[in-house]
Amino acid sequence: MPANAPLVQDLHTIPRKLPDTGRINLIGLTRDGMRAALIAAGTPERQAKMRVGQIWQWIYHWGVRDFAVMTNLAKDYRAFLAQHFNIDLPEVVTRQVSSDGTRKYLVRIAGGHEVEVVYIPEEDRGTLCISSQVGCTLTCSFCHTGTQKLVRNLTAGEIIGQVMLARDDLGEWPEPGQGTGENGPRLLSNIVLMGMGEPLYNFDNVRDAMKIAMDGEGIALSRRRITLSTSGVVPEIARAATEIGCLLAVSFHATTDDVRDTLVPINKRWNIATLLDALREYPNASNSERITFEYVMLKGVNDTDADARRLVQLIAGIPAKINLIPFNEWPGAPYQRSDRARIERFADIIYHAGYASPIRTPRGEDIMAACGQLKSATERERKSRAQIAAEAGLTD
Repeated sequence: MPANAPLVQDLHTIPRKLPDTGRINLIGLTRDGMRAALIAAGTPERQAKMRVGQIWQWIYHWGVRDFAVMTNLAKDYRAFLAQHFNIDLPEVVTRQVSSDGTRKYLVRIAGGHEVEVVYIPEEDRGTLCISSQVGCTLTCSFCHTGTQKLVRNLTAGEIIGQVMLARDDLGEWPEPGQGTGENGPRLLSNIVLMGMGEPLYNFDNVRDAMKIAMDGEGIALSRRRITLSTSGVVPEIARAATEIGCLLAVSFHATTDDVRDTLVPINKRWNIATLLDALREYPNASNSERITFEYVMLKGVNDTDADARRLVQLIAGIPAKINLIPFNEWPGAPYQRSDRARIERFADIIYHAGYASPIRTPRGEDIMAACGQLKSATERERKSRAQIAAEAGLTD
């Protein structure tokens, strides 16, 4: 990322009017935004708050997409809604299922752009990895997504729409009589903002989408079931705690500035010391809400005993756990995965220093759905290993 790049790229858009109908899409509007839209279209102001509550529950609790089904609204009001509004989700272009049960969706949004979304089933949870941008602002050299240039930010509707289409595919919307929140069906129990893009460079849309996901009268996920992963956009970190309130993960990956400058180029703007100072001040950091440090294991690059010991020293005083991620290779990748014995030795050093150090089990590798492998099929460009290495600054 260039040193003079803007802090927050102003690419998010207002709720779009569907070009073929002129109707406003309700998906992605906050409660206040929906109320304002209803009033602007002609709903009496004194009724608007009640109407928002009714529509909200139909859309986000029951998963309804047809105003005609909203039977606690008068028939003429349903016709009014259909005239002025739409309930429009991104389109699922392809759906792949891995041998381990991981599902990867190629999703088309406005403008014909595509992003990838991944659902990871586990015994005690089902995690959805969602995207916040088409492409990525950053150019992390180990990340396949980082080789695709940023096209634009996703709208709040396109972000929460990923959650909704996954619930469609999982058949997770409750039947009449079923509860909401933890009492409802929970195949999709967790969200991680770890797909395409840097969430903190699309702050407003990410915040609004996650507020919808956390709303108790709709999808109703606890804030502790949502994790936002950032590469280190320092000025937005404290704001994320106060305005979103979810758990925080940091894409860390190195213990010296020289190495991190190459792996995570945003480090050239906010170096390790600056990032760690921000994390020590993070309002929600506690033993019960630890910050997760994500650390991809790259053979011969960042995986020595000295790196492990340095990492422990760096994060001293921060309630933390370290997720060790075996590098997931992709065509032309300039790195290799650290040997298993080396990863286990690294984890052992961290564990004996008093930090949890789980080694992530790669999921969905056979469908290119593992961490760091996401890249939209239509935007994918075949590059040689030498080309990518040169762009990453790994050659003389």
